[in-house]
Amino acid sequence: MNFLRMSDVSLAGKKVFIRADLNVPQNDAGVIMDDTRIRASIPAIQYALDQGAAVMVTSHLGRPVEGEFSPEDTLGPIALRIADLLGRKVPLVSNWVEGGVKVGPGEVVLLENCRINKGEKKNDDELAKKIASLCDVYVNDAFGTAHRAEATTHGVAKYAKVACAGPLMAAELDALGKALLSPQKPLVAIVAGSKVSTKLTILKTLANKVDQLIVGGGIANTFLLAKGLPIGKSLAEPDLVNEAREIMAMMEARGAEVPIPTDVIVANEFSAQARANKVMVDQVQNDDMILDIGPRTAAKLAMIISNAGTIVWNGPMGVFEIEQFGGGTKMLAAAIAHSPAFTIGGGGDTLAAISKYDISNQIDYISTGGGAFLEFLEGKTLPAVEILTQRATK
Repeated sequence: MNFLRMSDVSLAGKKVFIRADLNVPQNDAGVIMDDTRIRASIPAIQYALDQGAAVMVTSHLGRPVEGEFSPEDTLGPIALRIADLLGRKVPLVSNWVEGGVKVGPGEVVLLENCRINKGEKKNDDELAKKIASLCDVYVNDAFGTAHRAEATTHGVAKYAKVACAGPLMAAELDALGKALLSPQKPLVAIVAGSKVSTKLTILKTLANKVDQLIVGGGIANTFLLAKGLPIGKSLAEPDLVNEAREIMAMMEARGAEVPIPTDVIVANEFSAQARANKVMVDQVQNDDMILDIGPRTAAKLAMIISNAGTIVWNGPMGVFEIEQFGGGTKMLAAAIAHSPAFTIGGGGDTLAAISKYDISNQIDYISTGGGAFLEFLEGKTLPAVEILTQRATK
């Protein structure tokens, strides 16, 4: 993937505009509950400062009404946290599009919530041109917003003198490119979740690429139905059975496989007090709910993972939040952690599983991109990435 990196650009004495992702959760009192995204944004800011640039940073926060500022929309608490992390003052600038920005070399300011600006979400050309006129170099370091074409994620990149990717954006694109565009074989994808419908496009895209497509959760139940196996009262989508069969046929035509569970963990109720029973997959009763894969299936999948060259993980095998239904996900997580393959994990439930089983240091790349990560898996073109690749050739 060809794009200009921040480290490729001379920043000394330049005005640098960084689009970061500082959309962090806060309580009603404006106290930041998780500053992971803020801390992740610091390297780009610090690098620009170290190079002697005049640095402007902005981000969206929440879903404000364009043109109408409310106190809950302010980046004020974030400015204070960035100041703590950098050990320097970080002034917060309001009305920055029309009023201009006063910032000197070696200084940094935070520009108020960009989604307050009229035309931001519609990627308005006039707004984008005004923002581009503020800087010499535009840096997109917000992969989590890369699937949206907005003024600060796409439009500015069209009109800025130089447009490049920050270290977070570059790392994400490098990892995803390595996993999906030029993978070490065999390529194994794990796609799990409650519904086939929400990940149907991903499944079909991956079915044309991967050597093994492991399905889990409610998605696996739909595939079991497609094989004519009983699933009791388990979560599934019977109307998508034909799509599941199509995906399996696509894989088989390429000599690849969708490994189907041979044993499962069932219960007759969905609760932390439910009794977990291990049964063979053809022995599921009418009042059973499949809530995890069984140990035989988990062992088979662990063997597939141990032989993989590249692993893309999106979703848990079962209801891992409840201990008695977490065995499959735990074994899978351990197999991924110990695999010599290049591993990348993404999606909210996947990140929760990685955290619960304490394997973050054993995953090569953990994507925090959310929707952008999923759309990349689907094979969609991400607007903010596409414009960076276009600008790299100009």
